[in-house]
Amino acid sequence: MKKVNFFKKKLIKISILFPKEKFENDVSNFNIKPLEEAGFGDLTFFDSIKYKNLALKTKASYCLTKDRIKQFLPSKTKCIIVENVLFELAKLLKKIYPYADIDYPDLSLKKPAKNKFNKVKFGNNVLLGKNVKVGKNSIIGSNSIIEQNVSIGDNCIIGSNVIIKNTIMGKNVVIQDNCKIGLKGFGFIPLKDKNFKFPHIGSVLINDEVEIASGCTIDRGSVGNTIIGKNTYLDNQVHVAHNVKIGSNCMIAGQVGFAGSSIIGNNVLIGGQAGVSGHLNVGDNVKIGGGSGVVKNIKDNHVVMGYPAIPLKEFIKNNKIKNDE
Repeated sequence: MKKVNFFKKKLIKISILFPKEKFENDVSNFNIKPLEEAGFGDLTFFDSIKYKNLALKTKASYCLTKDRIKQFLPSKTKCIIVENVLFELAKLLKKIYPYADIDYPDLSLKKPAKNKFNKVKFGNNVLLGKNVKVGKNSIIGSNSIIEQNVSIGDNCIIGSNVIIKNTIMGKNVVIQDNCKIGLKGFGFIPLKDKNFKFPHIGSVLINDEVEIASGCTIDRGSVGNTIIGKNTYLDNQVHVAHNVKIGSNCMIAGQVGFAGSSIIGNNVLIGGQAGVSGHLNVGDNVKIGGGSGVVKNIKDNHVVMGYPAIPLKEFIKNNKIKNDE
C-alpha cells in the first residue's frame, strides 16, 4: 500500500532537538520509525531489552535509548541517551507533529462531487475531506464521514454512520455501520500534575477482502501502523488498539479487545469477549477460547482458554478437578 502522510510535519534540525549531542549531518527532514522499519537517515527508539533482537538488526541512523541497553544497537546507529525513552519520544513527536496528539475535526469536509466519483454510490449526508480517493463500484452509506487523504479501494462497501480517518484500504473491503477507524489511540505519559499525551502519527492499513462488523473501533498506529491482514473478519464491537498487527485469514468474534502493539499471526481464531494484552506475539493457527485473557506469548498451532489463558487440555483438566471437589 502506498504511504500517505496524514500529519503536517515541521522541519527542525536534529541538533536543535538534541542540543547536547554532536551530529556529523545536521539533518531536519528525518523520519521517526520503529526499530524494524527504520532505515538510513531515520530516528528510532529502543526502550526495553524485550526488543533486543529488533535493535540488533535496525538500520536506523539515530536511536533514543537508555545507557544500559545501548550495546545492543549497531555501531553505525548513533545512540541518544535519555532517562525516559517514551517521554522523550513523546516530546519529540509533539514538536515535529504538533497536530497528532488530538483528533482535530477535518474542516475540509464537503459533499462529494458527482463528476469526480461517477462510479461510486453515496447515501444521504455523506461528507468527504480533501484528497480522498474512493475506488470504482464502491458504496458509502448515509451520514458517513471520510476524512482527508483517506484512500478506499475498488468494490468496497462502507456502512452508515462510519468515520474513517488516517486510513488506507484495499479492495473488496466491507465496513459495517457505526465503525470508527483511524482515530487516536490511548497513549500518554503519566506525570505528577498532568498527563502528557503521546502523539500518534501512524495510520491504519486494511488489506483486501477484510470485513469489519458494526461498532468496531480501530486505532491508528502511534509511530508505526495498525494493520488488518487480507481476508480477516472482525465481528461486532471489536477494539483494535494502536500498532496492533492482525494477520491474514483470521476470525475475531464479538467484543474481543487487543491492547497496543500486539502481533497476531495468520489463521487465528478468537472467541467472543477474549482479551489480548499489549506487546504480545500470538502465533499462526492459534485458537483462543471465548472469555480468555491472553497475558503471555502463544506459539504457533496452540489452543488456549481461560484467564490467564492456558492450553485447552490443561484448562479442561483443572475445571474437572474443581467440579469434583
